[in-house]
Amino acid sequence: MMLPDWLEPMAATLTQERFNGDGWVFERKLDGIRLLAFKDGSDVRLLSRNRLPQNHAYPAVARAIAELPHRTLILDGEALGVWGGRNEAPCYQVFDVLWLDGQDLTKLTLDERNAVLDTIPLQAPVSRVERLADERPWERACAEGWEGVIAKRRDAPYEHRRSPYWLKMKCEASREFVVGGFTDPQRSRAGLGALLVGHYDGDDLVFAGKVGTGFDTRLLLELRARFDAIEIERPPFTRAVALPRLGVHWVHPEIVVQVAFIEWTTHGKLRHSRLLGLRADKAPREAVRETP
Repeated sequence: MMLPDWLEPMAATLTQERFNGDGWVFERKLDGIRLLAFKDGSDVRLLSRNRLPQNHAYPAVARAIAELPHRTLILDGEALGVWGGRNEAPCYQVFDVLWLDGQDLTKLTLDERNAVLDTIPLQAPVSRVERLADERPWERACAEGWEGVIAKRRDAPYEHRRSPYWLKMKCEASREFVVGGFTDPQRSRAGLGALLVGHYDGDDLVFAGKVGTGFDTRLLLELRARFDAIEIERPPFTRAVALPRLGVHWVHPEIVVQVAFIEWTTHGKLRHSRLLGLRADKAPREAVRETP
C-alpha cells in the first residue's frame, strides 16, 4: 500500500469524570504541538494538526526519524521545545504508530499498536510518551504541574475524529463561590438547571458564570427547596457580563458552594465548571477571586 499524504489525527474528548480501570491506559497530557511524522524512505515530513510543515522547526527530529530502519512509517505525538517560549531542547514525544512498512495500523487496537511501537528503536530527540501506572494519575498531574492526563481505551482503534475512546482529564482549580441565582430545569431534569455563581470584589458581587454539572437528583431537589425560600426579584450581582435573563430565578446571596473548573476566561467566567459540594463553613464574603 502507498503511504498516504495525510491522516486526520485522533483527538481526545474533554471529560470531567475521574476513573481508572484495566481497560484504560493513561499518559501525560503534554503542552506542545501535535505532530504527525511521515517517513517514506529517506524522506521525512513533519506536519502539524493543521498540515503545516514543521521540518524547519525540528530538524533533529526529522533526522532521527529518517534513520529508523523502516521504509514507510507514520508516527503520532507531541513536539516540545520550540513553541511557547520554553527553554528546553526540541524533542518529539511519540504516543502512537499509524502505519508501518506498507501496513495501515489504524484498525488495530491501541494495545496492538503499542506493541508495534515498542519494536521501533526510537532515538533521542524522539522518545515514547510515558505511560502512567499511578492509581490516580490525574492527581499526580496536578501535583507536578502538568496540563493533565489522557485516558485511552486499550481495545479502541485509531479514529480520525474527536473520539470518546480518548479522554482528556485537565487539571482543575477549585474555589468557593456564592450562589446568586439558578436557571429552570430542562427536559427530564428535576429541581433546577444550573447555578449562577459569583465572587466578591470589595462590595461588588461579580458574576462568574453557570455551574450545571456535579448534581444528583436528590441534591437538585434539596437546593430548589432552599432557593425557593430565599428567592428575590432582582439579580444580586452588581457586576456582570452576559448575565442570563430568560428562565432564571434570583436568590439572596447566602449559600456558598465549592466549584471545580479548568480555567478563567478572558471575561472572568469559569470554563468547564462542576459542583463539588456545599460549603456551610464559609461565609459569602469569603468567596473572593484569588490572584497570584
